[in-house]
Order: sequence, then structure tokens, then C-alpha cells
Amino acid sequence: MVKQIEQEIQQAKKFVNEYVKLDVNLMFTASYLGTIKTTVLKPYGISWQQFNILRILRGRHPEPASIKLLTERMIDKTSNTSRLVDKLTKKRMVSRTVNQHDRRIMDVTITEQGLELIACCSEKLEAEITERLSALSREEAEQMNHLLDKIRY
Repeated sequence: MVKQIEQEIQQAKKFVNEYVKLDVNLMFTASYLGTIKTTVLKPYGISWQQFNILRILRGRHPEPASIKLLTERMIDKTSNTSRLVDKLTKKRMVSRTVNQHDRRIMDVTITEQGLELIACCSEKLEAEITERLSALSREEAEQMNHLLDKIRY
């Protein structure tokens, strides 16, 4: 049986309207999925935000990305991208070099170690998320994606 959001958050009163209920449901579900990601990534010593940076860099590999580009492409726009890149540099997952055309820009590239880590993490994370979201049919997942896109635009 599907648990309603009111039960999950132990709310006795009705929501003001369905839009407010949807907002709470989206935040609750995002937190639920975020917890799953954190749990899967913890043994690898990286956060979800660091994983996101590695995934962006893997998609551009072997081309580098600037901090500005990484920030623009991050899912969590409030992340401190420079700090996250510093941590990944210390873990030898990424490397930083001065841009050849503009010395004010740092180019960030994923290392072989970063590529190996993201390959392993991605596989496990995708399997876990797919399993959790498999309560939806493929058609329902497509419809949900369409509806979420519609909210943003």
C-alpha cells in the first residue's frame, strides 16, 4: 500500500491546496532520494555534490571545464563549487591547471582515478535509484519527467 505524504510527515490537517501538497511532496521525495545517494556514495568518500562534478567532467572528458561552467551545470546551484573541486583535487580525482588563453581561469579535468571511481559509483547508484523508482512503470516515469519539466518552464 502506498503511504500518503500526510502519513509520512505525520500531518493530521489537510494541506491548503494540492499545489502546496505537491511542493511538500517534492521536497520530501527529493530528501528521500538524496539520503539514498548519500548512503551509496559514503563508502567511496565522496558527497553527492562531488559526484555531480565528477559526472559533469566525465561527460566532457578529455576536455576541461571551468569552475563557472561546473557551477552552471550543477544540480544543486547553492553548492560551493570551488571548495568541492579543492576537495576532489586533494583526493586526486580531478586536476586543476591554469587556462592557456586566460590566466584568471582554472581548467578542471577528471583524472584516471576519478574516472575509475565514477564508473564504479555510477553503476551502484543507478542500480539503487532504478530499484527505488521502479514502483513507477516506464510510462509513468516518462510522464513524471514531462510534468516536472513542465513545472520549471
